[in-house]
Amino acid sequence: MKKQRTWIPLTVLIIIIFILHSTPHMSLRTYVFFTGYPIQAITSGIVDDKYHNEMDKKEYEKLNAKAYTLTDPPVEKQTQGVLSNYLVRKYGIIYITDFLGDI
Repeated sequence: MKKQRTWIPLTVLIIIIFILHSTPHMSLRTYVFFTGYPIQAITSGIVDDKYHNEMDKKEYEKLNAKAYTLTDPPVEKQTQGVLSNYLVRKYGIIYITDFLGDI
């Protein structure tokens, strides 16, 4: 009985993590949400970052990655920097997002 109490929450947690990282857009929205910008994570549109995807095409193919841009990006509070470009990599069956920068 005690083992079942441990496995059920663990299984639920794994399922939630998988759902939040099951597509590039969900992974990006999850990343933005947990970095402190929940409104932009929910409301902002996501488009392909054509500039970075073309300039770094060979590198991104090696990384199994693609760059995306938020149409309504969050603005960092301290530096007033626009957080618009993100790199999404595929690891097995999940996607992981990192901030790419604005250039």
